[in-house]
Amino acid sequence: MSNYLDRIGAGFVLANPEGLDFDYMPDELVGRDDIQNQLASKFSTLSHPDGTGRAVITGPVGSGKTVLAGTFCRDIQRHLANKRQIKTVQINCRNASTSMRVVQRILHKLDPGHPDRGLSMGELLISLRKLIRRDSAHLIVVLDEVDHMLRRSGDDLLYQLLRIDEDQSGKGTISLIIISQEQVLDLLETAVISRMGSTNHIIIPPYTVDGLEQIIKQRAEYSLVPGTYSSKIIRLIAEKAALSGDARRGIELLSAAVERCEFRQDSQSAREILIEDIHEANDSVALQIGIKLEVVDDLSAHQMLVLLAMCRRLKTEETMSMGDVESLYAVVCEEYEQKQKSHTTIWKYVKHLEQQQVIDSKVATVSDGRGRTTHLSMPYHLPADLSSRLELLLPKRLHR
Repeated sequence: MSNYLDRIGAGFVLANPEGLDFDYMPDELVGRDDIQNQLASKFSTLSHPDGTGRAVITGPVGSGKTVLAGTFCRDIQRHLANKRQIKTVQINCRNASTSMRVVQRILHKLDPGHPDRGLSMGELLISLRKLIRRDSAHLIVVLDEVDHMLRRSGDDLLYQLLRIDEDQSGKGTISLIIISQEQVLDLLETAVISRMGSTNHIIIPPYTVDGLEQIIKQRAEYSLVPGTYSSKIIRLIAEKAALSGDARRGIELLSAAVERCEFRQDSQSAREILIEDIHEANDSVALQIGIKLEVVDDLSAHQMLVLLAMCRRLKTEETMSMGDVESLYAVVCEEYEQKQKSHTTIWKYVKHLEQQQVIDSKVATVSDGRGRTTHLSMPYHLPADLSSRLELLLPKRLHR
């Protein structure tokens, strides 16, 4: 009798689990070149002995705010290693939700032996200044989810950090990056906004499908056994996550597909992620984005025939072309004894299905560089489920 625990750690597909963790910090941040350049511009004087920088980063969940700040801090330390000693501290204000706890966490990260209790805020800030000056270093403080602290303690700590060098012989002690999902400037007093600089606000939009594709590909290359996934699988996962623009959703879908692929492994299984591994999460996706099978109920008869043709191909393939749609539609029309519609009408049906978020499309250049082709996919539904529903609906629809 085989041991059901043998599959744990077998690593048929997954080689490095760390890469599928939301908190994993990649060697290179992909899909955010413009945003990285914006952030770097806010710290253009940091190479000078007295230079500082400030930034306010806002954006929705999964838009890469934390990893943007984290990779910037790591990269700026390396970039200025021969010019200036840079230290960085990143505090999550959801966990340290008062100004006192935030300063205590900063001090503890710089000096693990520093006392946590018994000191006033003024004494803690004096200790912070002394620690930084003692090491002749510049400190970049990143306050993530800062709105949690602002609601409980106000913005006085930000004001104190921004003016920590006043009445001192030296300058350039601290740079500050604050991160929030919300329009955090609304929670700040005018004096703090003035010191932070309203022009230092960086707004991060949700990821596009192309940006998500880059992220998922990067995570797959780091985490998975070579040959266990294809570029089409990566694209399909990106398309499924694109409605939310949430990178965490894309990583979660990749991780779930890996888990299902590992689960079904035996001596006969193909050791690669298949389209079924991606689509098995469709029920939960449909609930989250409000897309259900009933979306096809109001289609016309020939729209249903076109979609049925697509479902039959997309049960086993990640994508198909318009040429595939037309040839398979012809077969379905013959099966249901219907006269085919024109090329233009079929194209209109496909665009309508895309508008209804039943399918998705991507236009790509043909490999020889001459012309372009449209790749159609079905990231939001399980093709087999739609196919079954259409086969039930079509006889009644055709005999109206």
